[in-house]
Amino acid sequence: MHLRDGLETHVTVRQRYEHLVDTGAIERDTAQERIVARLDRLIDQIAARRLADKSSALGWLFGKRRSTREGVRGLYIHGAVGRGKTMLMDMFFELVPARAKRRVHFNDFMTEVHDRIQRHRRARKDGTVKEDDPIPPVARALAEEAWVLCFDEFTVTDIADAMVLSRLFSALFAAGVALVATSNVAPQDLYRDGLNRQLFLPFIPILERNTDVLSLDAEKDYRLEKLGRMPVYITPLGEEADRRMDEAWKAATEGRPENTTDLALMGRELHIPRACGQAARFTFTELCDKPLGARDYLALAKRFDTLFIDRVPVLDQTRRNPAKRFILLIDTVYDRKMRLVVSADAAPDALYAGRPGVTEAFEFERTASRLIEMRSRDWLEDWMERRQLHSETNAAEQAQA
Repeated sequence: MHLRDGLETHVTVRQRYEHLVDTGAIERDTAQERIVARLDRLIDQIAARRLADKSSALGWLFGKRRSTREGVRGLYIHGAVGRGKTMLMDMFFELVPARAKRRVHFNDFMTEVHDRIQRHRRARKDGTVKEDDPIPPVARALAEEAWVLCFDEFTVTDIADAMVLSRLFSALFAAGVALVATSNVAPQDLYRDGLNRQLFLPFIPILERNTDVLSLDAEKDYRLEKLGRMPVYITPLGEEADRRMDEAWKAATEGRPENTTDLALMGRELHIPRACGQAARFTFTELCDKPLGARDYLALAKRFDTLFIDRVPVLDQTRRNPAKRFILLIDTVYDRKMRLVVSADAAPDALYAGRPGVTEAFEFERTASRLIEMRSRDWLEDWMERRQLHSETNAAEQAQA
């Protein structure tokens, strides 16, 4: 360890891991510790390669030419969800001493690759480039930009990806690119049952020759434990509730950047102010004060599996329409078995303060009961199981499409 600006920093994955254990942020896990050791060894190898480049006269003169870089064997880490793969890779990425490094979701990377291929083909048609084959120049450009690549959630479901992976990564590895990837499956199970899988199969030995394949078989599903500790119904409203909602959002999205998006809906668009992966976040005003209906809420439930609702007020007969929309929204969330995180001004059974006997008061009894049920550990565990099954089913369907 060393000090920077008076603060203690870590120079190895082991030091960062031990710090998290010592502070109670994570539990020690022997399976994770084995991966930590391998990540630190890879950091040493990359540092040695970088030093060799600097000490070489040719390295000084042609430091940007990755095509001559001696390769460093990377890592492919696979295991079940929630075992800490992404956490460990993030530690590695932060600490690896390479300026030309990149961490990206694998699907986003391949979308970019196809875009570059299309741009090259247009340039070839226009006569501004000479190479007919777009793969070599695309690989060279990618290797120039980053010779340490970190892929989160390495999975192959698209035949267009499957058909270019062998040639693309052969070129990337030949250019000296070091790969660190996490995945839920071993290399041999990638693109299993995919259309024309024989076109993909040559990629597997290429991957295995250029990475050490490691299984992370941690005993616990730490993601489930983390979500289990995450508050899902926060009351009363105020700055503390807002802070805890922000913390829960960060945990649910694993700190990834959020964005805004729109869902096309029968000739109009439903605006999503905050979205990240399968999670969406709204205020009560955005969801229930606006003239939304069953079709809107069902579209949300089909697109997302986690919904955050900030600042739900106590309702009564003076806010009859927002109360009806909230009842309908909770029914949809419950029926679609979504994960719900709410900040509210009162406990579920006190959220409606209108006159007893009116329709909304009766319907709100069901809403309160469902809000209470969706706070339970059983609900979370069932949601996690459904989410994993849904992910595996989608991957299989896309591979066969």
